[in-house]
Amino acid sequence: MSLRDLSHGARQRHLDILGYFHPTPAHGLGDRVKTVVLLGPDEPSFWSAFTKSPEYCDAAPDPMDRWSARVIGAWAAEIDAEAYFPFGGPPYAAFYQWALASGAIWPSPIRLLVHARAGLWVSFRGALGLPYSLPEKPTQNPPCDSCAAQPCRNACPVSAFDGIGYDTASCHDYLNTDAGADCITYGCAARRACPISQGFGRLPEQAHFHMRSFHK
Repeated sequence: MSLRDLSHGARQRHLDILGYFHPTPAHGLGDRVKTVVLLGPDEPSFWSAFTKSPEYCDAAPDPMDRWSARVIGAWAAEIDAEAYFPFGGPPYAAFYQWALASGAIWPSPIRLLVHARAGLWVSFRGALGLPYSLPEKPTQNPPCDSCAAQPCRNACPVSAFDGIGYDTASCHDYLNTDAGADCITYGCAARRACPISQGFGRLPEQAHFHMRSFHK
């Protein structure tokens, strides 16, 4: 199956190919897997499709994870691939390291991952481990290198990101305040500040869904 065919298959499932890489023995995926394809939501169509899914409508926990397992798991079985997910652990699949290995996703100035199309809204619903190699890709430059202002550095109201780590406790404390309603409603202020994120098309309803899941 070609990259074009895979891209078409992803879009049919309201997913997008965010990048891919050819694993080495160090990745521990075995000899059969020749390419790992990283999958994320195809915005803005993803949210509309997801909210019509049985997983979203049945009121059971973890609807998006269950949707991902069903849709990506079935696709993997259909094309004789392995399915990997960023949930269900421990142990957890190394999606952060896989993203960096793809050469299409990079650490931002605040260490969150950034993608050339999704910006700081980049997220993974799963990955396919293919038993064949896709063609090598041209080298891309990290978008943050040409972002002079880098507004993500100063957008967090409580400076939870220092470029080295993430102060989770300060973030949650802020979200418990009246002022934190802005991030709860519209999504993380630092992610929103990214110029690429602003043009990506993630709907506020989806940002709110993720923030409520994060801040339980």
